[in-house]
Amino acid sequence: MLLLISVVGRSGSGIAATLSALFVTQVVGLSLRSVGLTLTATTAVAVSASIWLGHLADRLGAREMYAAMFGLQALATAGLVVVGDVPGYAVVALALAVADLGYRSSQGAVIHAVVPPESRLPVRAQVRVAANIGFACGAGLGGIALAVGSPAAYRIGLLTTAVLVLATGLLVFRLPRVPAMKAHELSSWQVLRDGPFVRFMGLNGVLNIHNTMLNVALPVWVATRTDAPHWVISVLLIVNAGAVILFQIRLTRGTDSLTGAGRAGRRAGLLLAASCAVLSLTTITSSGLTIALLLLAALAHVAGEILEAASGWGASYALAPPGLVGQYQGAHATGRGMGDLAGPIVLTTLAIPLGLTGWLLVALLFAAAGLLTPVVLRTAARTDRRAEPSAPDTSPAEPRSRRR
Repeated sequence: MLLLISVVGRSGSGIAATLSALFVTQVVGLSLRSVGLTLTATTAVAVSASIWLGHLADRLGAREMYAAMFGLQALATAGLVVVGDVPGYAVVALALAVADLGYRSSQGAVIHAVVPPESRLPVRAQVRVAANIGFACGAGLGGIALAVGSPAAYRIGLLTTAVLVLATGLLVFRLPRVPAMKAHELSSWQVLRDGPFVRFMGLNGVLNIHNTMLNVALPVWVATRTDAPHWVISVLLIVNAGAVILFQIRLTRGTDSLTGAGRAGRRAGLLLAASCAVLSLTTITSSGLTIALLLLAALAHVAGEILEAASGWGASYALAPPGLVGQYQGAHATGRGMGDLAGPIVLTTLAIPLGLTGWLLVALLFAAAGLLTPVVLRTAARTDRRAEPSAPDTSPAEPRSRRR
């Protein structure tokens, strides 16, 4: 059931990702600058609320919170078709950003609750693979609306997204109920008092700059600073998606301990640094050699991306005390969200304008974050991680036989 939820939900996200930016700029008529500023501001607000959203998953029940986030996403996506100005778009964008961050933390808490400990990371890897498949299918469906090109086609595509996401929220209720935890009164920000985890959260956020590197910096770099044909950009993105589908499950093995998570984080940082170093050379190469180096950089990047994800999952589960899993998942999402916010600034002020020197500076940043990750996790392993939440609500969980 978790895999079906991931495929259906992310197929809707794939349609929306393909259509939403073009809809608000070309159909609604908002400027690119206003859209960019709105997205940055609303993402920052949502990131600041991510830990609180995770706390709600602990207090209200992770399954219910998971379903609610799909409901919010469906409502906001449907609302996008009637947006006519920047304030209206800001409301919708904020709702979508909150739903995305809340979805991440509650999904992690649900997997922690309904999956046996030895299977949590393999299942999480399978869920990510399913999400990539669903997103690719959705992007293909969104391409049909783009090919038609009419305002009605855009609106039908977005409303289809809303229906798919709403259906996904209903599917969530097929999962076993996760009992809500009555944590002690002052526990809503307890994760921020966990020094080792906060440091890990920051390092993982630095590594997550790879997301912007793939989606923003790499296409711009290929198009403006190399002599490679523009179709290479699509090839690099396909290589990334295919590698995640093929290797995420395999490379996640062994990361369910702090030692394994630290090792994966170190390797992720060094691989991402190697990717940056290879990319730095493409500004001084030409023709076939440039394409070959871009493919090599893409392979190093996706290997680092896969290991970074596995490291984050393993550590955020291993370090979370009982009753605070949602809060720790929310904090993990906060760190990744901070990386998403910092990524455009770092890459557009260092890597792209400075060329070879800029990419090497970013490589040093990735390498430092990777090398420090196992050090921080070794410190965490020596810390007393016991929490003092009270017993969960007494309402019984639904029978585990209902799990799919």
